[in-house]
Amino acid sequence: MSFTIAIIGRPNVGKSTLFNRLVGQKLALVDDMPGVTRDRREGEAKLHDLSFTIIDTAGLDEGPKGSLTARMQEQTETAIALADALFFVIDARIGLTPADRAFADFARRADKPVLLLANKSEGKHGELGAMESYALGLGDPIQISAEHGEGMGELYDAVSKVVPPTEDEDDEREETDEERAARPIRVAIVGRPNAGKSTLINHLLGEERLLTSPEAGTTRDSIAVEIEHKGRGFRVFDTAGLRRRSRIEEKLEKLSVADALRAVRFAEVVVLMMDSQNRFEEQDLRIADLIEREGRALVIAVNKWDLMEAQPGQISALRRDADHWLPQVAGAPIVAVSGLMGEGIDRLMQAIVEAYAVWNRRVPTAALNRWFEGAIANNPPPAVSGRRLKLNYITQTKARPPSFVLFCSRADAIPQSYLRYLVNSMRETFDLPGTPVRITLREKANPFAHKRKRPN
Repeated sequence: MSFTIAIIGRPNVGKSTLFNRLVGQKLALVDDMPGVTRDRREGEAKLHDLSFTIIDTAGLDEGPKGSLTARMQEQTETAIALADALFFVIDARIGLTPADRAFADFARRADKPVLLLANKSEGKHGELGAMESYALGLGDPIQISAEHGEGMGELYDAVSKVVPPTEDEDDEREETDEERAARPIRVAIVGRPNAGKSTLINHLLGEERLLTSPEAGTTRDSIAVEIEHKGRGFRVFDTAGLRRRSRIEEKLEKLSVADALRAVRFAEVVVLMMDSQNRFEEQDLRIADLIEREGRALVIAVNKWDLMEAQPGQISALRRDADHWLPQVAGAPIVAVSGLMGEGIDRLMQAIVEAYAVWNRRVPTAALNRWFEGAIANNPPPAVSGRRLKLNYITQTKARPPSFVLFCSRADAIPQSYLRYLVNSMRETFDLPGTPVRITLREKANPFAHKRKRPN
């Protein structure tokens, strides 16, 4: 029997939307009205190269014995009993509710692995709600958007630690640094049409595995190939060229673009390929911004370098251009290559390995505290409306990409310019070039807020 995961949570948090995304079909009815799902529904889920049985359940709710609500609850309890692990889903936009806290205890008593999914995490309000879910005591929340397909890469990483491997291995343990080094790095090659993505991968493979043509748009599907370079494994995804949305007319191209975006979300490192003759165009910048928003490590490859006339200082000029046009990923590795001639391939693959290491980096807590004290001492936060902002402390919540929570007063008043200062200082101090750095603001709880003022 295949590994089984049950999706549980209170009504209308997006369980059925997640179920549909994992099975790849709209099997479960989805509506804004709570309580649409009543019976448990099973399907065969596919998450990248992981396969398992997924069970959609009714929202956890209470009702009198014998009522429809009570029978729905029984169906959910049966699903939990049948499952090997649980997806506990909350609505990150709403934040924690008393029902979430009560059902978290219910999930904990099941004595099975529980993955906490903060659904609807897109946008600022979703991030704050996800941070709030730490209070449930179910571990780190996995921020996803089942509707838009965001966070599926992080979900894959978490599920891969729970679903047993195909070999007969009973030990379920966290991936060590050595195991991570042995596992292939997932790399997506993206860029505008005809940037030379397929040609580069063919050179890495040493064979004409992918169709290439001077005509733009030859690649339609996201093709995955296994590559080994200097003893290191890579799983590389060739993707369709990404044009401006206004220029996409055919339905087939829309599907190809959606497939390319899906490859970006499942990747760990994304290589943005540009044409050396027309680099840093508007669409290149849009794609780079998408990669940063998805939280993936970025490597820039400037292709067809063999067509450029050799001049001194060209590589330094590339570096300056990259930092000028892409300040949100300052220091991202940039490599001049020729996919056709094989020039710069070794440097590109080394840049991918180094970007992957930075993306996985955790900053020691003591060093983080020393940096934080020095950063606010050298440049204190500005006063807003005559009141000084107080920054209490910062902690790293996860890597992949490096993400931090900053506890402070009046989170909504801290200017974006000051956050950029902190991010840039952190990049320089802890050597985090190019990778997205996330800082989420969280107001420290007031210990006196619950006390009422004495009557006069």
